[in-house]
Order: sequence, then structure tokens, then C-alpha cells
Amino acid sequence: MTIDYGIFIAAKVVLGTPCVIVFLICKWRRRHLSSYDAVEEFLQSHNNLMPIRYSYSEIKKMTKNFNDKLGEGGYGTVFKGTLRSGRLVAIKMLSKSKANGQDFINEVATIGRIHHINVVQLIGFCVERSKRALVYEFMPNGSLNKYIFSPEASTLLSYDKMYDIAIGVARGIEYLHQGCDMQILHFDIKPHNIILDENFTPKVSDFGLAKLYPADDNIVSLTAARGTLGYMAPELFYKNIGGVSYKADVYSFGMLLMEMAGRRKNINAVAEHTSQIYFPTWVYDQLNDGKDIEIEDATDEEKKIGKKMIIVALWCIQMMPSDRPSMNKVVQMLEGEVECLQMPSKPFLSSLERIITGGGENSNQSNESSQSSQF
Repeated sequence: MTIDYGIFIAAKVVLGTPCVIVFLICKWRRRHLSSYDAVEEFLQSHNNLMPIRYSYSEIKKMTKNFNDKLGEGGYGTVFKGTLRSGRLVAIKMLSKSKANGQDFINEVATIGRIHHINVVQLIGFCVERSKRALVYEFMPNGSLNKYIFSPEASTLLSYDKMYDIAIGVARGIEYLHQGCDMQILHFDIKPHNIILDENFTPKVSDFGLAKLYPADDNIVSLTAARGTLGYMAPELFYKNIGGVSYKADVYSFGMLLMEMAGRRKNINAVAEHTSQIYFPTWVYDQLNDGKDIEIEDATDEEKKIGKKMIIVALWCIQMMPSDRPSMNKVVQMLEGEVECLQMPSKPFLSSLERIITGGGENSNQSNESSQSSQF
């Protein structure tokens, strides 16, 4: 008996296709179940955490069915919400969970255990299968980013206010490093991740890349570089200059502080003069040559504040981690007199920064959206 070969192939395809589909569905379910299990296992083992667990239906009610969007980025979308008490909150809906929900776990494990005036408060969270949300206190003035780089004069902050914000951010990071039973390394300090309340009190936010380490670990293990290009410490790329430690956050803070003082991005490929493309080296040369930094419409006191912020920033962005101060020392330097500060060595323009200078500033490991105004 002969069977038409074409019919045989067709039958094989027809019968085999459902099997393939079933296989793929099972594989997808196993992968996602492991993600759900990892998060649930974490929550079960950390049932003493302060945040409240909300249901997804409660999240929908808080946001009026996700009606008021505050911003979005690579992590998902942030919505404005209201608790039953009437308190306003910001609700981050995580759209693309990384590494078995590790981004969610990072946030809950770090800020879920602490409370500090300069660290955003995590009020609660939601986990229902693939639905994951983080509920934070609401910050009406959004992120620091728009107040540093805005072309509109109405949104510019005075140097006094920038200075107060800088000290607040430094205190928040110092607390993460030294104020908890475990040291919390943020790994993504930048203007987008500093948010401001109604009084412009700064709060360190977005702990999706953060890591917890024993308080006495001076050098920490890290399998891959993490953060945002332009703010990442050089030791994350060049292992020969020193191990990774809390000094990586110090470097990022220094780059942030430099932008606050200069009211511009540190790397500007379209600067009027090529010497000003990389602001830290240009401003170092100005100060080292005894020249004043030109600050438009600034009083003498504001010029002193700007100079102090720049010198402290220069110390923070030293190439060698061992040459950078701790955040405790940074707070002391910012609160002290500018006359007591010595100039550090000239900051080194790394090859990574040369690449950015030549090719723009769009590289970003954490995929932060420019639309984000809350987290």
C-alpha cells in the first residue's frame, strides 16, 4: 500500500503544529511561573516589611482606572492615584520585569525597609501574577531634571535652593550607605531619579538597579555594569583602577552635582567652544587658572555657593575610587566654607566619555524616558 508523500507531510504538519504550540505555551508558563514564584518567595521571606500589599482592583480604584498618567520610561508607566484616606500617591506599573522580577524585588527589599526624609517612601505594592505595581508618596514638583536643564526661566531654581537640594540628596545617599543595617548601593543616581516634594525637599528614588550588601563590605560583587552612561563610575568598566564599592554612587552624585552647579549637561557635543564640550575638565581649568565662573545674575554669595558645589563635585568624580570622599565627608564639605576646600586633581576624560562626546548622549543602560516626571 502506497501513501502519497505530500499527504503524509501535510498530515505531519497539521498534527505536529498543535504539539509545537502546546510546547511553546508550556515553556512560556514555566518561565513566567518561575518569575512569579521568585517574587512570592521573596515576599514570604520578608513578611516584616513595612509596605502594604494591595490588590490589583484596589490599584485600579486608586488610579481611577489609570486615568492620570504622570510619566513613563523603560520600567513602565507612573500614574497619579488617591488612597482611601485622600492622600495622593504615585503608582508605578512595571511593564517589563527583569530577571525573574528582580527589579521589583530590588525596590521592595531596599526602600521597603527604610524611612528617611531624603529617600522616597514606598507605601505599598501589588503582585497579582503578571501585574506588578509600586505605590509611592506623591511628589508634586516632579524630577530635578526639568529644573536643571529647562530653557524656561520660570522653572530655574535659585542657587540657594539648588544648594539645599544638593545637601539633601547627599544626606539621602549617605543614609543608604551608612544609616541602615545593610548598605544600599543605588547605582543610578542622576537628575531623573531625584524627585521633589511640594517644598522642593529632594528624595532619592528608583531603586530598580539597587543592591543590598553587608555594611562592612568595602568591595562588592557585581556581575555586570549597571546605571546610566554619563553618570556611571569608571571602575564599572575598568577593573584595574579599583573594585566596585559605595564610591560608585559618590561618582554619580559628583556628576549630578556638577550639572546642578553648571545648569547644563556635563557632556554637550554642540557647545560653542570645543573646550566646553566636557564641562568638568573645562570648569577645572577655569578654577585652576584663578578665573571666576561666570554665573548670570548671581550675587557674590551665590557665586561662592556655585564654586563650592563645583569643587566638591570635582572631588567626587576622581578617577580612582580611593581618591573620592565618602558621602559623609561630602556632606561636611558642602556644609563647610569654600575657602577650606582644596582643589583635587584634574578629572580624567575617560574613553567612554570620549565615545559619548563623539556620538551623542543617548546611550542609557536603564532606558530612562525623557517624559518621566515622577520616577
